[in-house]
Amino acid sequence: MKKYSYVILVLLVALVSSCRAPKNVAYLQNSDYVDLSSEYLYDAKIMPKDILTITVNTVNPEAAAPFNLTVSTALNIQTRTTNSQPALQTYLVDNAGMIDFPVLGRLAVGGLTKSECEKLIHDKITPYLNANENPVVTVRMSSYSISVLGEVARPGSYQVSREKINILEALAQAGDLTIYGVRDNVKLIRENAKGHKEIHTINLNDANLLTSPFYYLQQNDIVYVEPNKVKARNSTIGQSTTLWISATSILISMASLLYNILK
Repeated sequence: MKKYSYVILVLLVALVSSCRAPKNVAYLQNSDYVDLSSEYLYDAKIMPKDILTITVNTVNPEAAAPFNLTVSTALNIQTRTTNSQPALQTYLVDNAGMIDFPVLGRLAVGGLTKSECEKLIHDKITPYLNANENPVVTVRMSSYSISVLGEVARPGSYQVSREKINILEALAQAGDLTIYGVRDNVKLIRENAKGHKEIHTINLNDANLLTSPFYYLQQNDIVYVEPNKVKARNSTIGQSTTLWISATSILISMASLLYNILK
């Protein structure tokens, strides 16, 4: 009877948990009541320690050559040929938000969007070119990455090729939350341009997330999904149960040995 009572109790707990699951698991539950009419296109800003690739193109390639520094690749050094395309010099943004750009010298690019940085360089190199030249400047971020940790299927760091990613896309890349992940208390760890770290709480159940300033992730953001009480309790029970079983096995072995000796 005790066995049957225990099985019935477990089934009841499972039934109650399954009934409550949709309330805790479903994302963006109040989406019908959120105003999404405002238009907003996110554009990432350049941050310290970003690595930029900057190219300048003109009608006359020789005019753009001083602004497009190249580095020797390992293949070219080994074969001593110039048939393959040389790699462009990349630019590391220092802690002050500056880069050293050929001809122009030090430029303040920290806090600018890509389009703002392109316009800045365009305006500064135009005086060095002929009047009929209209240079095309292209800026790319080579180090845009985010990290997802905790109760997700595939925790790790992920490169963002599009230089734009929202938190739902980041979680999708990490295989989504496990059933044990706390959806209304996700932590976002972010470092601002001055090096100050901030921790923000995100509620995936709330559709207001779509209009939140933390919906889009910045480069080097860390998303942490903490485990719920069930997972934490199971982890503790698992360790205690292992020790309890080991101790019980030893006691049973000793009792059996004593019984055989004394009988």
